[in-house]
Amino acid sequence: MELLTIGAFARAARLTPKALRLYDEVGLLTPAAVDPESGYRFYDPEQLAHAGLIAELRRIGMPLADIRTVCGLEPDAAAKAVAAYWQQVTADTATRAHHAARLVEHLSRKGVTMSDTNPTVAVRYAVRCDRGKGRDSNEDVAYASDRLLAVADGTRGAGAAASTAAVNALKPLELADKPAVDLLAMLAGTVDDVDRAVRATGTEDSRPATTLTAMLRRGSQLALVHIGDTRVYLLRGGELSQLTQDHTWVQRQVDHGKLSPDQAAAHPQRALLTRALGGGQPIEADLALRTAVAGDRYLLCSDGLSSVVSRTDLHTALAGTGEPEPTVQRLIDLAYAAGAPDNIACVVADIIAA
Repeated sequence: MELLTIGAFARAARLTPKALRLYDEVGLLTPAAVDPESGYRFYDPEQLAHAGLIAELRRIGMPLADIRTVCGLEPDAAAKAVAAYWQQVTADTATRAHHAARLVEHLSRKGVTMSDTNPTVAVRYAVRCDRGKGRDSNEDVAYASDRLLAVADGTRGAGAAASTAAVNALKPLELADKPAVDLLAMLAGTVDDVDRAVRATGTEDSRPATTLTAMLRRGSQLALVHIGDTRVYLLRGGELSQLTQDHTWVQRQVDHGKLSPDQAAAHPQRALLTRALGGGQPIEADLALRTAVAGDRYLLCSDGLSSVVSRTDLHTALAGTGEPEPTVQRLIDLAYAAGAPDNIACVVADIIAA
């Protein structure tokens, strides 16, 4: 079999020549041959599997020194080493989230916040999940309680089980007797459990995935976890703000200046996710801690609502003086007026003084 030039090998391995030169320099992937005059590198096609393994390990953030060790192991031992590495990453992430939460709480106490004026709040909420006009099944899930608000949008044809598993995996946190400062750490430590629960719903023929956006409450503190393109909006003081950023291909293009927001909203690939639970890749969740204020109104929804109802119409519906129940019905009506091509899940939650 003929050797491949560094350019051809890079294309086949979906790497860059620069990465291959780095891997050669650190002894991870030595070329099969080097031209003695030009110094040009050549690779054996059989090295593609090794290159692919290195690339996958780099994608999960493994340091080069650790990759060298893993690549020298038998498959079973390598799998255990990768699992141990990721468990350590998860533990470190939870620790950082815990420290971040304590810092947020400390800084919040230095200003005039809900903790200063009215530390006791309650939640009044309504939930609606509708199949829509364009689907023959419902793969969305919406859930609300005094402690937990959540929406999930399943994909790949068997998403109902995936979205249900994701929300159900969060429900034990409702009963956890932990202070507010530990909320983010709890969520960070649970994300991998949620992902495993979603993957457990799959089969060899079906690998469903799901988005998940949820808020866990203790007192006036709200911990937010977000993966995918389900959203959280906050109506405060008459102003509507989006608290989450879509993990989609079109949003990435917007971030890089390649698409405008209007182009992204109408793009045929606007639903293509870059992050989802059950997708087989290590999960990177967005986490945030917020202080709730009496008078806040939160909307959690799937893209069956946000992709067809304009922000202006969402603002108008949420800003009405109605209770949560008629408000969610109004939102469903707006989605139907826009054609309701997808499942629609929404939770409206009002923060009230207890």
